[in-house]
Amino acid sequence: MNILLIGNGAREHAIAWKIADSQRLTKLWIAPGNAGTALFGENLSDLVIEDPDAVVQTASQLAIDLVIIGPEGPLSVGVADRLRNEGFPVFGPNARAAEIETSKAFANELMSKYGIDTANSKTFDSYKEAKTYATDLDGPCVVKADGLAAGKGVTVCDSSAQALRAIDESMQLRSFGAAGDKIVIEERMYGWETSAHAFTDGITVRHMPFSCDHKPVFDNNVGPNTGGMGVYSPPPRLEPEIQGVIETQITETLVKALSTENRLYQGVIYPGIMLTASGPRVVEVNARFGDPETEVLLPRLKTDLLDIAVGVATSTLKDVEIEWSNQATVGVMLTSDGYPGHYEVGHQIYGLGDIDSDIHVFISGANRDSDGRMVTTGGRVLCVTASADTLEDARSLVYENIERITFEGAHFRKDIGSFVVKPE
Repeated sequence: MNILLIGNGAREHAIAWKIADSQRLTKLWIAPGNAGTALFGENLSDLVIEDPDAVVQTASQLAIDLVIIGPEGPLSVGVADRLRNEGFPVFGPNARAAEIETSKAFANELMSKYGIDTANSKTFDSYKEAKTYATDLDGPCVVKADGLAAGKGVTVCDSSAQALRAIDESMQLRSFGAAGDKIVIEERMYGWETSAHAFTDGITVRHMPFSCDHKPVFDNNVGPNTGGMGVYSPPPRLEPEIQGVIETQITETLVKALSTENRLYQGVIYPGIMLTASGPRVVEVNARFGDPETEVLLPRLKTDLLDIAVGVATSTLKDVEIEWSNQATVGVMLTSDGYPGHYEVGHQIYGLGDIDSDIHVFISGANRDSDGRMVTTGGRVLCVTASADTLEDARSLVYENIERITFEGAHFRKDIGSFVVKPE
């Protein structure tokens, strides 16, 4: 099969690595790709992945048999729609189905309609009304940009003063662009979080192992939210009966609800779940593989990823049996100093050749310069991933190896997967 993979992060590096093992693969193209994906296929660095016509034209020229869409941006502008209209099998939902991620307001309305437990919320496109509501609320809340903000459009507030600053940042300073012109103010939920990924063709749902992402930039969950500083799988404290509730009453109900609303969903869906004292409640819903969750989930996948992707794209997922490793996996992000705020790029990365052979380094914000040196190009630079029989052993392995990688301003959390961090 000729495969076109869309995206350029550590998630796409992990997907390309996994696809490369498939006996079904003829050739893999990645658009735009990065230095990591180039190890497994041909990068198309000039393809504008949020231009549906350009993607369709490229798929036609390369005789692509399946398109796998990694990030949310191309989904939001209807790249999957155009490809399907032209007869290309696609792993990734159409824009109307992906609205479960691209609009927090729509997601909350859908969950309310179908009885899925989530935070109470109100949506505002008026700056004045949002400020009045936050002032009257006079307490903890969560302020979210309604649209896509690369994982950074959420502010967890302890007070009205913090909420007012978050509203200003989104609606006045427009820190998240058009994504923050409309905001959602939610009840603040308390507990710890887990990610519940699943493959679905809109009918059949195949659940993945649960994982836990660490969003705040500093140890002990201090500091602003990022796109993810590290992740581990599985979460030992998640009880099997609670897993079953999440899978049936949340994930599967979401897929059925979207189908009922004529929004057939084909791809990966993953609700982020808050484990509260009253049970699991949805924090948000995402319309694709998480990043960095992908970097720990795919090393645990024993089944051919292309078999699954074809099943999703052709509505035959019911015929695919999926097997997962029982090992624990931990991934830790190396980031640029200053991320998620201002940071510098162009710093040479050292030590990649010193990593143990059974450790994965998935490239996110890094690429080779004109002299062939690996240099930083983004905020989240690398995800270092290790697997072992226990979570403690996986943590030891990943931190032992991450210490061997250096670049100017390198930062990473030292408590990913630790049981001593504050509740998430």
